Amino acid sequence: MKLCSLLVCCTLMFTGAAMAREAAPMAADVAIEKRMVAISEELRCLVCQNESLSGSHAELAQDLRREIRKMIGEGKTDQEILDFMVARYGDFVRYRPPVKPTTWLLWGGPFVLLAGGIGALIAFLRRRAKEEAAPVLSEEERRRAAALLDQSNS
Repeated sequence: MKLCSLLVCCTLMFTGAAMAREAAPMAADVAIEKRMVAISEELRCLVCQNESLSGSHAELAQDLRREIRKMIGEGKTDQEILDFMVARYGDFVRYRPPVKPTTWLLWGGPFVLLAGGIGALIAFLRRRAKEEAAPVLSEEERRRAAALLDQSNS
């Protein structure tokens, strides 16, 4: 019985491996497929947003990859294809948006936040250091403190 089960399991395992094939590229030309992958890795999936266009399984991403293949087949350059995508979907579609006035906050924002955080930390530490410093007593306050200590000791 165990031998029969083992044979069935082995048969199923080898049948599946024998039927498996390497994934066929979508384009007939491998060079077009490589260019499409290189271009689509620069672009963001508009549905998934944290995935590149090349890695996304969304239907829109598949349509855009098909469009990129079509434009490559028409002889357009990579830059022309990227410009087309930016003109259609805006700078958001690029993983590395260009530095221009509308993206200055995107590129400089983290540094501004870091400088603000460091400034706030320094101000906090200075204020705390002043509060922790021993208060300076006047001569009158020292006499009163000494008198209170004498009363409590006697």
